Amino acid sequence: MKKIDIYEELKQNAYPGRGIVIGKSADGKSAVTAYFIMGRSVNSRNRVFVEDGDGIRTQAHDPSKLSDPHLIIYAPVRVLGNKTIVTNGDQTDTIYELMDQQMTFEQSLRTREFEDDAPNYTPRISGIIKAEDGGFHYAMSILKSANGNPDSCQRYTFSYKNPVSGEGHFIHTYMGDGNPLPSFEGEPKLIGIPNNIDEFTDSLWNALNEDNKVSLFVRFIDLETGKVKSRIVNKNVL
Repeated sequence: MKKIDIYEELKQNAYPGRGIVIGKSADGKSAVTAYFIMGRSVNSRNRVFVEDGDGIRTQAHDPSKLSDPHLIIYAPVRVLGNKTIVTNGDQTDTIYELMDQQMTFEQSLRTREFEDDAPNYTPRISGIIKAEDGGFHYAMSILKSANGNPDSCQRYTFSYKNPVSGEGHFIHTYMGDGNPLPSFEGEPKLIGIPNNIDEFTDSLWNALNEDNKVSLFVRFIDLETGKVKSRIVNKNVL
């Protein structure tokens, strides 16, 4: 698979929707993840990321403008032991709860489908990092309708063992803007991952469409110590 420049990829797509990145820093010392949200409606744009224990959650920036919390208020990131879960919806809780009952990532997601936001039927995208013995592996998933047909749910899981330093994968909800919004197609995209969390955060944020971007979260997990560095950027400043 050809490696792409994620910053150029984002600059050329005004509305990738929500996106997850997972990979390994160029120096091989950190597991890396990023998650961003975008919005077209007032309701979607009226959000911020806030810290919530070891993870984050979304909340309304202006509660008086929150018209429908369904599908927009959730915990995108939760930590279960040595596992970091990142998703674009409340399936974060599903994965957390069922994996805590010894089910696998893939088994947990078999209990869920794409979002019920006709006519888009937004895909549910999810990722998980499992760190152990100074290394890690990760997986990504997408649950999507059959080309807009809600009668059929298509499930894809992609697993990455012993990730290559300086490389990662990027999956997002939409191929671009449209009505209805076209769902993501194909495998997660192969991208480069730098060493510096602030460089990565700033570059991702600046590459996202200025009108549509809402919030960004980036985390580096030190594979030797388990210590984390996290960054949150909100367009709506708290």
